[in-house]
Amino acid sequence: MPPDGAAPRPANGLSGLSPVLMLTALLLLALPGAAREVRVAVISDLNGDYGTTEYADTVDDAIARIVELRPDLVISTGDMVAGQRRPHLSHAELEAMWAAFHARVGAPLAAAGIPLAVTPGNHDASAYAGFAGERAVYEAHWAQRRPALRFVDATNYPFHYAFSLGEVLFIGLDATTVGALPDAQMRWLAVLLAEHGARYARRVVFSHLPLWPVAAGRETETIGDPALQALLSDAAVDLYLSGHHHAFYPGHKDGTLFVSQACLGAGPRRLLGGAERTSRSFTLLGLAPEQLEVAAYLAPGFVTPLDWHDLPREVRSPAATLRRADLADLPGLRF
Repeated sequence: MPPDGAAPRPANGLSGLSPVLMLTALLLLALPGAAREVRVAVISDLNGDYGTTEYADTVDDAIARIVELRPDLVISTGDMVAGQRRPHLSHAELEAMWAAFHARVGAPLAAAGIPLAVTPGNHDASAYAGFAGERAVYEAHWAQRRPALRFVDATNYPFHYAFSLGEVLFIGLDATTVGALPDAQMRWLAVLLAEHGARYARRVVFSHLPLWPVAAGRETETIGDPALQALLSDAAVDLYLSGHHHAFYPGHKDGTLFVSQACLGAGPRRLLGGAERTSRSFTLLGLAPEQLEVAAYLAPGFVTPLDWHDLPREVRSPAATLRRADLADLPGLRF
């Protein structure tokens, strides 16, 4: 990761080469089987109060910084807008919120040529009864904005789907309600990993709700399914990204690194066992066959990475214990 204040390196990592060597390197990267680092920024929980079309300055600052860093991809782990209100928001209010999101987040990324992959949050497209209209608006907006990525399965895009980038398989899940994933989605995930997982050097899954809790006050707001944990472990899923808990934590369990995202919008939370609310941040990943880099860049400015040693050594709940990833002796991990 670049030191504080340093100029970001190009996404292909080939800075400093002569034009001839640069061309040669790019041609080699284009060959089948050629591996390079894939750089991914992860944003989450950007929304404010119900129905608002306003975003905090931290959202603008984070997007500006991400554009400077020029990652290969941005993933949103949900809660991009502020729906799920009762009484229900009108269709016009939903459209206005999504228009604001696209203007403040989607447009700057698109102008920079950075694809955005999304997963629904409970405030975007809740699967609870009564929010079918919000799910329909979410689907309509993202069907028109499918990123230019190599899809492995887009049958249920933009809810659950898979795509590849370099040597990395990415799988987005539809997890907006507490409890185990629907049986059909679990079967789909199992088949997808069985058929495609071994073809890639890295496997990354992302959803809004986390599998296991990390934040105080949200201990029960998880997927919480040991069967999903077993599936991830058996399929050698390297990384599981989530939102909803509004707190950054890189926790390890049974072979998988779980990275919970801090929020960029309202409501930072305390980690389980922590004394203070966590800072707003976005996560920057470097994914290569032999190396995995994970850093959370902190507001304001988003140039300073969070020191993992300031985080609890583990987060415990009745459901699970996640050990801080740097203590788990993961091969190739950098932070």
